[in-house]
Amino acid sequence: MKILFYRYGSICEPDIIHSFQELGNEVTEITVEIYNKSFTPAEGVSLLTDILFSHNYDFVFSINFYPFISEVCNIFKLRYICWTVDSPVAELYSPAIYNEWNRIFLFDRDQYNTFYPYNPNCIFHLPLASDPKRWASVISSATPADVSRFSGNISFVGSLYTEKCDYNKLSALPDYLRGYLSSIMLAQSKVYGYYFLEELLPVSALNDLSAFCENECSFEEKTIENSRSSVTRFFLEPIISAMERIHTMELLGSHFPVDLYTGSDTTGLPVHNGGTVKTLTEMPLIFHYSKINLNITSKSIRSGLPLRIFDILGCGGFLLTNYQSELAEYFTPGYDLVCYSSDEELLEKVEYYLSHEKERNEIALNGLQTVIQYHNYPERLLQMISLAYGITKG
Repeated sequence: MKILFYRYGSICEPDIIHSFQELGNEVTEITVEIYNKSFTPAEGVSLLTDILFSHNYDFVFSINFYPFISEVCNIFKLRYICWTVDSPVAELYSPAIYNEWNRIFLFDRDQYNTFYPYNPNCIFHLPLASDPKRWASVISSATPADVSRFSGNISFVGSLYTEKCDYNKLSALPDYLRGYLSSIMLAQSKVYGYYFLEELLPVSALNDLSAFCENECSFEEKTIENSRSSVTRFFLEPIISAMERIHTMELLGSHFPVDLYTGSDTTGLPVHNGGTVKTLTEMPLIFHYSKINLNITSKSIRSGLPLRIFDILGCGGFLLTNYQSELAEYFTPGYDLVCYSSDEELLEKVEYYLSHEKERNEIALNGLQTVIQYHNYPERLLQMISLAYGITKG
């Protein structure tokens, strides 16, 4: 098949391109957005239209959903296949989601349940994957200095979300509303596997928040989800993620040595800030050589498994992750990885696995083998194409 791949620079794009090619497909790349972040949808329409008039493709592919690609493909009656790796994805709120030539794959089942009703024949649930072969190549090339630099007891790679909280910009919120929101967000931050924030958001609070949100964020002209869901996903969930990550760093750092690799401000936290690392060449070494890799799923990913889980396991790393409701569908807790659902359980499991190397290594190996067998990109892309062309049903 001939595939036109629109790229923006996602970590998983090279793996997917290689896997498409490994399956015998021909891939042409559009890379303009990687180098020009001011590239506009209007420019994209013009570029894509010119390419499609000049060349024939079986489908256009992208990571995450691009309304302008959807609209152009709908005109050309050409399948547009996309796969989300983020949640929320603001572009899914576009009316372009209704287009019949879409084949939208969503990694989070809650995200899927939200959008599936609007285009039932064209929206699918598909978990993410990893590329253990590439990670193994990076790991085998590590120098002794690399191994020394990236070996540690407990490691976490990622943002603290403090710089991603639009909610913090809404300084005009009434005191009563800020206090109420803080209380329900704190409660949600302590619960794994069940999401109740929207249920606790009254209409009065929603009205106040919506007024502020209109000035802080511009959504597509038409939304297909109610405003309660939009407000929680785009404004409240990032601050919950920040609260949870800061608390977890404080908790673990006060008991154990923790290496935090981040560009976020860590002032006052009892951790070692290793700074930002190169995603494709340094991050795999952290995953492989750390005794415990911590995953703290963003609260905006309500049920699914983030890419981080697959990549840690794909690097042969030992993973300790918060509980997610989809976890047991793809991995066996206690065999492939270890999960926690409370502060007490987190501390207990960190202490236990730091001192039980044999069990830790066995679990890391099991997780790697599970990813190699079931959650590699070629396997997942075959599932995707089969669903996109109606060979199998979602």
